Amino acid sequence: MAGTRLTTDEATRRLRAHLRQRAYGPQDKLEPERVLAPKIGCSRETLRAALDVLEKEGLIWRHVGQGTFVGPRPAHETIRPSVLAEMASPADVLDARLLIEPPIAGEAALRATADQIALLRGHALRSSEAPDWQSYEQADDAFHKGIARITGNPLLIAFLDVLSSVRGRARWQRQHDLAFRRARKKEYAAHQGRMHLAIVEAIAARDPKSARQAMFDHLSAIRAIMVHDAVD
Repeated sequence: MAGTRLTTDEATRRLRAHLRQRAYGPQDKLEPERVLAPKIGCSRETLRAALDVLEKEGLIWRHVGQGTFVGPRPAHETIRPSVLAEMASPADVLDARLLIEPPIAGEAALRATADQIALLRGHALRSSEAPDWQSYEQADDAFHKGIARITGNPLLIAFLDVLSSVRGRARWQRQHDLAFRRARKKEYAAHQGRMHLAIVEAIAARDPKSARQAMFDHLSAIRAIMVHDAVD
């Protein structure tokens, strides 16, 4: 039965039933995937998707290399970045970015080489000319990651990578697509592209204060649009 083609929803329903029938206690360990998948009647890939659903609901938690456990994650256990990304709302993400990215831009103003500045300017121009939100997202993602890479700090680069993973989540995509369409595609891209260029010019001028402010203004503008649309 391991090869039976179940949807994620069907596998999740069966997995819930399995948990009820087995009457697991708090923090009991589930069977390994190779054992559990045939019991649920799905592939291991579909089982992992079902486990993702239950983990996001707080019904189970997973520890890499140790297995899957019933109940909420203990306080001393860290939450996987992929789960955090799914849990976070667009407002959560932008609030985090507002705290972290302006100082990153300020640091970049002290470190950027001529080649790095030219690369950032290219990303900014592509974002301003983006015909659709996917193109804008790609250029915007490259722009912000590029600024983080200028710092040479692996932790800051990793932080931007985690935030970037949110762009692939349906929740972010729906909200940003709505904001892009409501703000009218060309106007939205052109305006944010100009804000990107303002950040580049501040970095090129070796002006940390202006770079921090330009990044703050850019992220604040996106947050205002996306959160307003979410409330509407």
